[in-house]
Amino acid sequence: MLFKLSLKNMKKSFKDYAIYFLTLVLGVAIFYMFNSIDSQQAMLEVSSSTRDLIKLMISLLGFVSVFIAIVLGFLIVYANNFLINRRKREFGIYMTLGMGRRQISKIILIETIIVGILSLIVGIVIGIFGSQFMSVLVAKLFEADMTEFTFVFSIDSCIKTCVYFAIMFVAVMIFNTITISRYKLINLLNANKKNEEIKIKNPVISVIIFIISAIVLGIAYYLVTGGMNKLESDEQLLVPILMGIVGTVGVFWSLSGFILKLIQSRKKLYLSGTNMFVLRQLNNKINTTVVSMTVICLMLFMTISVLSSSLSIQTSMDAELEEMTPVDLNLYKTANLPESYKNPYTGKVTNYTKEQIEDSKESISYTLESNGYDMNNLKDIVEISVYSIPGWTWEKSLGDYFETAKQQFKSLNYDTLEPIIKVSDYNKLARLYGIKEYSIENDDEYIVLCDFESMVSLRNHELNKGGIIEINGKEYHSKYDSCQEGFYLMSTSHTNTGIILVSDNFELKEEWKEQEFLAANYNANTEEEKEKMNLVFTEDDSIFYKNINDKDIKLEGMTKISIIEASKGLTSMIIFIAIYLGIIFLIASSAILALKQLTESSDNKQRYTILRKIGCDEKMINKALFRQIFIFFMLPLIVAIIHSIFGIKFILTVSAVVASTDELLPSVIITVITIGIIYGLYFWATYSGSKRIIKNES
Repeated sequence: MLFKLSLKNMKKSFKDYAIYFLTLVLGVAIFYMFNSIDSQQAMLEVSSSTRDLIKLMISLLGFVSVFIAIVLGFLIVYANNFLINRRKREFGIYMTLGMGRRQISKIILIETIIVGILSLIVGIVIGIFGSQFMSVLVAKLFEADMTEFTFVFSIDSCIKTCVYFAIMFVAVMIFNTITISRYKLINLLNANKKNEEIKIKNPVISVIIFIISAIVLGIAYYLVTGGMNKLESDEQLLVPILMGIVGTVGVFWSLSGFILKLIQSRKKLYLSGTNMFVLRQLNNKINTTVVSMTVICLMLFMTISVLSSSLSIQTSMDAELEEMTPVDLNLYKTANLPESYKNPYTGKVTNYTKEQIEDSKESISYTLESNGYDMNNLKDIVEISVYSIPGWTWEKSLGDYFETAKQQFKSLNYDTLEPIIKVSDYNKLARLYGIKEYSIENDDEYIVLCDFESMVSLRNHELNKGGIIEINGKEYHSKYDSCQEGFYLMSTSHTNTGIILVSDNFELKEEWKEQEFLAANYNANTEEEKEKMNLVFTEDDSIFYKNINDKDIKLEGMTKISIIEASKGLTSMIIFIAIYLGIIFLIASSAILALKQLTESSDNKQRYTILRKIGCDEKMINKALFRQIFIFFMLPLIVAIIHSIFGIKFILTVSAVVASTDELLPSVIITVITIGIIYGLYFWATYSGSKRIIKNES
């Protein structure tokens, strides 16, 4: 009998379960999709290092999924609590008819099991199809070959999803049993007659709080954008975060205190149609949901920031990687090794062998050939020497601005010697790299190449004044009044902190030679051949690697393939997990907002009955309800969007990626679509549910 009663209750209350069911289905689908990557990776054609990164990402997803499960667990309990509160009067009638609390708990238990099974089935089915698109996303992020793509069902992910959500449902059952056991019959029967206590705030105080909150938010925005150079540690970053939270709370707390008074001053607007009713309803809601609105706003802020910046970072990284890895190979080694070297910072003394010292005086080509490397594997070879002149340090280059820079960037080592390259040598590299070449007509000129933003701003202060510097009793000045773009070492992004180009007539002594450098391409026609040649420099068991390792030769370098794989792999892994968290936060914030509104509609349906009695037709009432819910949904979203403008700028800055509008636009469009679909589903489900609730006058 209890089973039949549970089924009848579910059919009767099916629309009440809409938000609950939607949250469960989305949670199950997203959980399955992101945990099914282990079965999808087998069909992705990637290198061994990328496959290792995907395996690492999968293991990290396991830990993240525990956190996600906890978030979804609290969300499901919260949504279930709404359903229990909606049915207090129903439970009161059951108890009046002689049904005990244990029997009521059994009814709810059966309903929970039925809803759980249905949501798991629907969610996993959606997740199975969605996971195929997830494979495409992973393939795009890790540049995998999808030629072996097949439809895959992940048994492990299905079992994991069922187990996690079963635990959540058990928690819900326990919560329901405890809740029902505490209810008293009189409270259940009179649940609909209880009114919330409305506190009227002083409008003047509210305006003052609003202005103060806006100023606090403004300072927080400045610190994470214009004041970035002042944030040198995690502890300092915590300050604008706390200011953002406090400012958001203050904004929502103060809004209900003066918005109503402000609109009341415009009588025509206030008295038009049902505006008076809508505004008072909104005023009461904001007044009683300050903490909830703040939490929802911050979750939406994290969602927008993560989703908008993640793909933008990926696009920017791809563009910079292509630009900063123009050849297949960079090799470098220290030139002119001394017999011993004492590190001035650690005091550690390193002694070098005779063989190491002799090799340091030879070119890199000689080192390669003499250790068994076949030079026919390389083409487009360019070799140059990099010098360091005693006394030409960052401190000397910064000139009068040094003391200011030292106070502003305390962690930098200003005793670092500047790398010096002859302009003709650099131009050889520039032609190979396909970047800008430079010329120096006068022997007393030099050029500073720098593309790392923070160092560019430091160096330009002195260069604007001519950049006059004295070396060995002779003055030299900068050809340009600002840093120029260029680099010689491949990298993942623009990280060149400074290179000095000098005239070919500049007297560079042999003992000043700091480094030998080689750039080249593999003599190969296909990517497969390049990957095979790349193993010589990346595999520990290659003959060449063993030879230089046995002789302890200090030859270092980087390959294009290794840089791209490491950079793309790590960035893609972070972005993938960030998207996972962003979507869950979006679902959580939308669900909480929807349940809050449905609870309000349930508590205030008598007020809509009064509207009918004074002559409002259903069309006017539905329009008033729509506007009320729309504003309630949009308010935290608008504040979150404002936060996100500065949050995205902060994320892109700390990621050392400066995305153009074109790079940011596609990710913004994807974010808008994602939020529009999920947020829109919850909004429409909330409106439909609220409309049904206020029509029920019983």
